[in-house]
This record gives sequence, C-alpha cells and structure tokens, in this order.
Amino acid sequence: MLASRSFHGVPHPPPPHFTRSNRYTLSLSSSSSPRSKTTPLLPSSLSIGPLKRRRSSQFCVHAQSESSESTSNAAAQYTQPFSVKIPVGDRHILVETGDMGRQASAAVRVTDGETIVYTTVCLDDVPSEPSDFFPLSVHYQERFSAAGRTSGGFFKREGRARDHEVLICRLIDRPLRPTMLKGFYHETQILSWVLSYDGLHPPDSLAVTAAGIAVALSELPNSKTVAGVRIGLVNDKFIVNPTTKEMEDSELDLLLAGTDSAILMIEGYCNFLPEEKLLQAVEIGQDVVRGICTEVESLVKRCGKPKMLDAIKLPPPELYRHVEEIAGDELVKVLQIKKKIPRRKALSSLEEKVLSILTEIGYVSKDEAFGASERIPDLLDDEDEDEEVVVDGEVDEGDVHIKPVTRKPTPLLFSEVDVKLVFKDVTSKFLRKRIVEGGKRSDGRNPFEIRLINSQCGLLPRAHGSALFTRGETQALAVVTLGDKYMAQRIDNLEGADEYKRFYLQYTFPPSSVGEVGRMGAPSRREIGHGRLAERSLERILPSDDNFPYTIRVESTITESNGSSSMASVCGGCLALQDAGVPLRCSIAGIAMGMVLDTEEFGGDGTPLILSDITGSEDASGDMDFKVAGNEDGITAFQMDIKVGGITLPIMKQALLQAKNGRKHILGEMAKCSPPPSKRLSVYAPLIHVMKVKPEKVNLIIGSGGKKVKSIIEETGVEGIDTQDDGTIKITAKDLSSIERSKSIIKSLTMVPTVGDIYRNCEIKSITPYGVFVEIAPGREGLCHISELTGQWMEKAEDAFKIGDHVDVKLIEINAKGQLRLSRRALLPDAPTEKPNLKQQTSDHTKESAASHKAPESGTPKKVVNIEKDGLIGGKTEHPEDRSSTVNRRSSIGSQSVEDNLPVEKVVKRLTSSAKDGERPKKSRSKAVSSISDENKSNLVNGEAKVG
Repeated sequence: MLASRSFHGVPHPPPPHFTRSNRYTLSLSSSSSPRSKTTPLLPSSLSIGPLKRRRSSQFCVHAQSESSESTSNAAAQYTQPFSVKIPVGDRHILVETGDMGRQASAAVRVTDGETIVYTTVCLDDVPSEPSDFFPLSVHYQERFSAAGRTSGGFFKREGRARDHEVLICRLIDRPLRPTMLKGFYHETQILSWVLSYDGLHPPDSLAVTAAGIAVALSELPNSKTVAGVRIGLVNDKFIVNPTTKEMEDSELDLLLAGTDSAILMIEGYCNFLPEEKLLQAVEIGQDVVRGICTEVESLVKRCGKPKMLDAIKLPPPELYRHVEEIAGDELVKVLQIKKKIPRRKALSSLEEKVLSILTEIGYVSKDEAFGASERIPDLLDDEDEDEEVVVDGEVDEGDVHIKPVTRKPTPLLFSEVDVKLVFKDVTSKFLRKRIVEGGKRSDGRNPFEIRLINSQCGLLPRAHGSALFTRGETQALAVVTLGDKYMAQRIDNLEGADEYKRFYLQYTFPPSSVGEVGRMGAPSRREIGHGRLAERSLERILPSDDNFPYTIRVESTITESNGSSSMASVCGGCLALQDAGVPLRCSIAGIAMGMVLDTEEFGGDGTPLILSDITGSEDASGDMDFKVAGNEDGITAFQMDIKVGGITLPIMKQALLQAKNGRKHILGEMAKCSPPPSKRLSVYAPLIHVMKVKPEKVNLIIGSGGKKVKSIIEETGVEGIDTQDDGTIKITAKDLSSIERSKSIIKSLTMVPTVGDIYRNCEIKSITPYGVFVEIAPGREGLCHISELTGQWMEKAEDAFKIGDHVDVKLIEINAKGQLRLSRRALLPDAPTEKPNLKQQTSDHTKESAASHKAPESGTPKKVVNIEKDGLIGGKTEHPEDRSSTVNRRSSIGSQSVEDNLPVEKVVKRLTSSAKDGERPKKSRSKAVSSISDENKSNLVNGEAKVG
C-alpha cells in the first residue's frame, strides 16, 4: 500500500495523519523519477482506470488536495519556520524547525543556553529486506568549532567517532527503538551535530531530546514522542539538567528518556545512592519528560508530516498458526534444554524443519525477490477492464476488491524471511509462557534464583592482577595493569584542556565467547558501551591519587557469554583490582534483571514478572534489561533498556529491590574466591615514589627544554619522572635502588643551603685565577675563593689543586643573588706561618679530613654532608640518635625554618616475599625516610604496600 508521505516537489496538506478524503491519480513515472525504483504502495481509496499491460513500467501515486489554492497554502505552511520554547527545570530550551535541512524528512535545532544541537532524520525510499530488528542508525558528532577550536591531533578534520560520542549515539538509539512500529523496513538514519558549545550546558541529554523531536516531526511511524533529561543531586537537592559546574559536586548522574506516560531508558552513575533516592530522581525526571513531550505534540500538530503507516508490512496471521501447528510440541521440549549451545542448535534444526515442511506443501516461495512484495498485488493491465490478474489471495482494499483468477487457484505463499521472523516470535511466546505458567526458566531456575558462581584470582603470574569470574555460562577474564601517568588515557574534548584518565576499563567480546566465527577489528559500539558501564561501576571504590598514585587499566575479556557479561566484568574487575593490591573502599557486584510484562496472555494475574540474573534468551525474548551495580548499601551504576512501550515507577522499584537481594548473594559468593586475591602489589608492578618540593623549585628539576629531567632518567635508570605545578614529583622505577639515586639528585637540586653547613668529599669542577668552584651537590656549585683554600698565602690555585680533586668545605655566605661562598680554610686547624711544601700540605689535608670524620667538634653538633664519588648524596648527621639517610636540617635563616623548604616524601613499594600457608608477609623497610617528621615515614599500602 502507499506510504502516505509527500514526494519531492509535491507539498503535503497540513494534517499530520493520512485521510481518505484526498483524491489520488495514478500515473506512470519515468526512469528519471526519484521514485522510479520503488514498488508502489496503493492507498485504500485508489481508483484504477484502464491500464496497458506493460510489466516493465513503474508506477507512482501522487496525492493531490482538493484545489491548487490549498496546495500552495500547504506548501507555504510546510516551508515556514516554527519555533517553540519549552520549560525544562529552571530555564527553557528553544526548538526550531523549518529553516534548516528542508530536504530531510525532519530537521530540528535545539538550544540550551549557548549550546546548540542540530539533528536530522532521513528515510530510504526503498524498504530493506524484512529483518528481526529495525534498520536504524544513529551518528552523533561534536564539532570542535562549536567551542572555537580545532582537534589536537595531526588531522584537523573530525574523523572516527570517539568513545564518548559512541556512548551518546547509544543513548539516542536505545529509547527510540522501542517506539518504532514493527513491520517498517525503510532504512532510517539520525544524524546529530553539536554546532555550538558554551561549556556549561552538556549536549548529550539535549541530543536525545532533539532526536525524539525530529522523529516525531518526520514521516517515520512511531508510537510516542521521546524526550530526554539529566538529573543531578547536589547537597541532597535534585537538579534538572544541571550545568557542568553543578555536576562537579553532584552525587548522581542520571540520564532518563521516556514518553508522556512511561520510562524507556535510564542510565547513570552515583555514589552508593540508596534505591529510594534513585526512584525519587526518576520520578522527577519523568515529570520533566512528560512536560516536554506535551509541548512537542503541539508542535507536531502544527508542522509534523504524515506518518508512513501504510508502508508497514507484517507477516500474515495464518503463518503464525502454521508454525505453531508444526513446531509447537517439539518447541516445548527444546526450550527445556539447559545448555545454551545445544538449545541453540536444536532451535536452528527445528527452524529448518518448519521451512522444509512449508516448502513441501507449497506455502513458501523459493523466489528470493518474492518476499518483498508477496502481499502487494501485482497490477497488470488488460484489454478488459473487468479482469484483474494477481498472484495473491483476496485482498480487501476498501473501495477496490481484487480477486485471484478463479481458473488458477494457488495457495497463499510466504517468504522464507517471514517464516524465520514468525518462528522467532513463536519461540519467544513459548519461552515466556513456560516462565509464567510453570515458574521455571530454560535452565530450570525460578524467577529469583542466581546462577552458580565460581571465581579465582592469580591466574596470570606476570600480570599485576588477574581474576576469572564465572556465573553460569557467562565468564569474564579481568586483568589489571598498573603504571604511571604516562599510561593514562588522553581524551581530546570540547573544553579544550586535555583530560587524562587514571582509571579505564576496556571490554572485549570475541565471537568465540558465543561459539561463533566472526570478524575481529576495532571495538564495536556495544563493546564501548559495556566497557564504560563497568568502568563507571568500579570508579567509586578506587582510592584517591594521593593514596595510590598509579594509573590503573582493567581489561575484561569475555570468554563465555550467555547474558549479563558487562555485570560479570564488574565482578571480575573488582576481584582483579584486589589481586593487584589496589586498596579499594569496598567490594561491589553487578546483576542484570529481566521482565515479562504481559503475564495475562499466558494465564498470569497481570503482575509484571521480574527475573533475576537473566540469560541471553531471556534478554532477547523478555521486555527489559536492567543492569544494576553496587554493594549492600547502595548503587554505583545502572542501565535500563526497555523493549516495550515503557515501564512505570512501581515496576522499577520492584526490580531494584530484587536486584539488591541478588547483589548481596553475589558478594557472598565472591568472598569465597579460591584462590583469594593477594591484596598486595605484584613483584612485577612498578614502584612509584612521591615527594614534594617547593613549586618554584620544579623548574630546576626539569631544566632547560627538559634536559635536566632527561639526564636524571638516563643516569639513574628510572622509567619516568612526573613533575606537577604544585611541586609534586612522582618517580617511577622497577627497583628501589634507582629510585634512591634519582631521589638524591632531586633533593640536592631543590635543597636550601644554610650558612654553616659542612660538605664532605666535594669535587672541584673548575679552577679560576681567583679560586675554585666546588660541587657541593649534583648541579649545585659554590665558589671557594683562593683566600679560603688554605691558611697560608697562595699565588695560584692550580699550584695546589687540580680539577677532579675532592675537598671538604663549609658554607660561609649566601649573597643576594643566591650564590654560595665556600671555605676550606674554616675546616683546617691553625697552620704554621711558614709555607709548607706541596707534599706536606697534601699529607696534612688527609690527616685533617680523617680527624674531622672521627671526632665532632665540641659544643653544638654540626651537620656533615658526605658527597660520594658517584655524585649522590648520602646524607648523614652527627646526631647519634638520628638514623635517617637524609639530612635533617633544623637550622633556620632568619625566622624561616629550613625544614619547611625540604621535600616531603611518600613511597609506594611492593613486597618481594610471598605469603605462604596464610603467613603474613614481612614488611620491607623503606630506605627513604621522611625528612620532616617521624609521622611521614613510609608505610605499606593496605597493610602490605601503602603510600605513607
């Protein structure tokens, strides 16, 4: 039948729905017509005049209104721009249409603040082959020009969708798909662009609303108008469409989409929010969505296009009866097979049997092209107007009755695709009936029962942490890798500042997990979405960067799949993090809930039946997929998809409470993990040493063009040194000795010398006529004037010293420019007035140096610094009670304590010893001791390896 949509160049009357009062004329369209390749769909009020028998001709039906004047008025109305302001929360959004993208089926521009999202909807002229899914594709793109900048990459043109753009595509697709009417196979494409971004109003919820409005205005047949909204929670107050600044303090990030009467999709993340609070947020969001949908419906009545309801093609009811008669009894037995693969093979074999039987009795057409038009009469013109030849059965077309030729009776033919679609529907019906009537699912469980759980840690000896989590026929292998900042994931966003993620989870779903052969390539949209859900679920239990300064990567590879693999990634990821020694706040688990909504159809009382821990078949045949992650006290992440027209708050409340009981059971089973998580850093994990210096000293560590920090890395063998503007220095290495060497160099670069300090075994770096320059610490030199070299007169310094000699010096002055003045003479005993020869002077120097090491001077203890031959500080004091390996400076310049200028250190280190037979591993003593106080001494993370 004719799709009641306007053709190119032909205006449509303003009423949004198809009316039978319009007059139609049938005309032959040439091959150059844009609709010449389509098969005509005839309206119910079509009157067919004399037609010539020309099978190669294409037909096109054009709708004409009552008068040309009304047609011109409709055209003017069609091209007229429309706009409406819709209240959302404490402000309005502006919806505009009719002035951009006028050749698309619908195009809208939605504005919130100065953020603008432009969305279009287009439909293919020719229907695709029938399928079990609606041919809808969604593409969302954030133009960097929207924020007045370009991409930071080499290619300045926007390319492949980034992960967060893919996630927004999924947010748009998931609530729209359930509203699409079955039997519509015209490929549909929704394109959405962010044209302007003000940095305050996020575009994701705006994009969901814009797509829902565009679909409502287009010719696409859908059941309800869809809108989306975000809800935040700040200071125990719910905020509708919060700004980015408000979201920084929000305990909840909920994105909700629905219609004026039901909820279609929710997704979000929260900080262990109780179920009651989440339901309150959903209720507020539903009220806002209802108001938006009401305003959009008024706009649709003004400028919406007629829906293509006549293009819907459903399998005939007779086919359902035939399939049930052939496969009904055997289908009941097949659905009782507990294992997924044997059940799938049995269903496939039964499907082939049904096809074979229907083909043998002549009900299935073997012509592949027949399936697209078996229910559309083939209009053949004849010399006799009264004789119409069709190959189909009798079809009631209202004013026109087309009957088959009586002399050639033929059975009703079905396409092979229709048989497969009907077989799938019948299988779903029988599965739902088994669950409602018998109270048993395919694997024998009752609606509340959780599948058997088994988990083990430490599978991969060289990985930093690993866990294998198995729940029924769903299995996830989670692997944790620890690293420094350079392992962080960089994200190029609209804000302009590069974002670095210190924790990310990557989900992989290989075809082998379901026993199939498939293509391996870039991650699919489903993989990106499931990975982000598991990532955000675990994010709330991670320690802060100050307590655990590692970048954390979790890889979840699905090795088996039969439902809820993303929630298996949450459970496996939690165990793997514990096995890697990450000090988590608590353990969390995830579970997927399902639902059979219409139970009255199968003898139920009409109450929705909620299923815990659903399998793949229950997801495909059921009405809901509701994933919830958290612990016994609250929720960290959730995601709900609906396959029906929506659900209500009471149904959602029941599902949440049942999910809470399921999480408790799963957490109890995870606690039985064998072998359990090691809960300490792996010997193969890198070491990270954290120290604090004065922010103004950071440039001394970096050096000109980064030369100094690179030289430290090369000299000490550390993997990396990360410097931050606030003075935080993070040293990453594989062994403690290299950390100690680099730490000593950094300390010497950033130390604050004090008048009176004594430096031992210092190297002479250069000699000038007026003295020598002595390196008291790596990179720090001072001048020892020729008059301060010895107690006697000396004509030239090179007469007694040469470059490379080591001397003991004392700091006697720091001038206004920060230059150091040293004295060797101040450390010498009173020398005789006669001028000693060179040999005697050298001997005396050796004796004096030895004496100074053996006995401290009388009076107040003085600080002594040893400079080893490798140029590294081995700090030591003459205080007998101080056993620190660093200099404990407590002298002061003026009223400021030098102690305040010293680096504050934190050490993250691992245990190399392993725990056997429940024996607690010994804590290895850190060589790095805080130079500030005993409270800052290094401790072990989580009782085993901790940042002090």
